[in-house]
Amino acid sequence: MKIIIADDHKIVREGLKNLLEKQSGLNVVAETKDGLEAVRLVREHLPDLIIMDITMPGLNGIGAARRIKEVCPTAKIIILSMHADRRYVLEALKAGASGYLLKDSAFDELIQAIKAVFKSKIYLSPDITDVLVRDYLVNERDGDPTAYSLLSAREREVLQLLAEGKSTRQTADKLSISVKTVETHRQQLMQKLNLHSVAELTKYAVREGLTTL
Repeated sequence: MKIIIADDHKIVREGLKNLLEKQSGLNVVAETKDGLEAVRLVREHLPDLIIMDITMPGLNGIGAARRIKEVCPTAKIIILSMHADRRYVLEALKAGASGYLLKDSAFDELIQAIKAVFKSKIYLSPDITDVLVRDYLVNERDGDPTAYSLLSAREREVLQLLAEGKSTRQTADKLSISVKTVETHRQQLMQKLNLHSVAELTKYAVREGLTTL
């Protein structure tokens, strides 16, 4: 089984690689700290499995998952994250992830998740399931707008890169689109969100979990 690991912490990537390659039949073919690079590596290697964090520079794990499923629909994606918030979990599943584990999970649970997703099952950590059920029963709110319901996938990608300090030209190069298209997306973002500066867009992106400072 060919595996790609995407996480912005090198020690996590190295630890996972060492543990996974001790298992029979598992082979880590590539690793990266960047969401956009993860998509490129998937296109290059056509892996069976991607184990990925949500918080990554360039493109977060949810955006990367969506693109990966377009590039390689058969690949399975397991999110390994510190975020237990319902919003992250649901959006990750909508983007195409088959599993969602918290980073404090035992390695044995990751192996269990891998086996489950390759049987076409959805695997969630018990703690994640508990969060979802409790949130649904106590705080279910219809119509609560989020960055994922308000913005298109491309708008979220542009927003993340601008919030991370990339210039219009750098953002255009990263996403392989024109400078004019980036400028148009920025104007649309400000109009949709009723925000009036890149600083306000940055605060919004951080608050919505698209990126971190």
